[in-house]
Amino acid sequence: MIDIRQLPDKASLGAAAAKLGAEAIRAAISAKGKASIIVATGASQFEVLQNLVAAENIDWSKVTAFHLDEYVGMEISHPASFRKFLQERFVDPLGGAVAFHPINGEGDAAAEAERVSALITRHDIDVCFAGIGENCHLAFNDPPADFETDKPYIVVTLDEACRKQQMGEGWFPTLEAVPEKAISMSIRQILKSELIILSVPDERKSQAVKDAVQGKVDPMHPASIVQKHPNTVLFLEPHSASRLA
Repeated sequence: MIDIRQLPDKASLGAAAAKLGAEAIRAAISAKGKASIIVATGASQFEVLQNLVAAENIDWSKVTAFHLDEYVGMEISHPASFRKFLQERFVDPLGGAVAFHPINGEGDAAAEAERVSALITRHDIDVCFAGIGENCHLAFNDPPADFETDKPYIVVTLDEACRKQQMGEGWFPTLEAVPEKAISMSIRQILKSELIILSVPDERKSQAVKDAVQGKVDPMHPASIVQKHPNTVLFLEPHSASRLA
């Protein structure tokens, strides 16, 4: 069952998602002396990360963070680099206190997927911060998503709808400039998270939200898989929630 929470606007959505995540991180540190999390990128995460790094009473030196995905062949200096995004909006504001394991897509993608897979298998993930794409993707698992692989990270091919979204959000000047492949956390790895926090603003994602929440669980609508997760909280605002019955 998905816990759906609607906030009045994108700013309050991000604040609420970060508050819930911060509570989960504090609880994990209190219970185990450490916490492991997954952080995401993209326009849906601006306010989430802004509020998360400002959260009080978190000992970030006890937190290990992984990230969801990165483009294959993407230099860290590129404005669309997810490593750059998280370095600037997450790692640097915390003064480097958090142990962050970025994905480096510049070299051998298959080898990098294996490297970060080996790292994340040593951790039980307490909270995963993520969003839903316009094509209902979860991370870069575009439709039809692989619901079966046990590999934590995989190399994927991005579909046109996904690539158009990246261009439409202003990360790339043309569709041709958007990479065609990425290293993505797999569906099954995401589902291993104790808590999944999905932050989904904007009307352009309203159909994807409807498909994820009210449609059947189907690889053609990858985010629908969270219907089978025992502890997913979906944060919406009026525009992204507008198609829900």
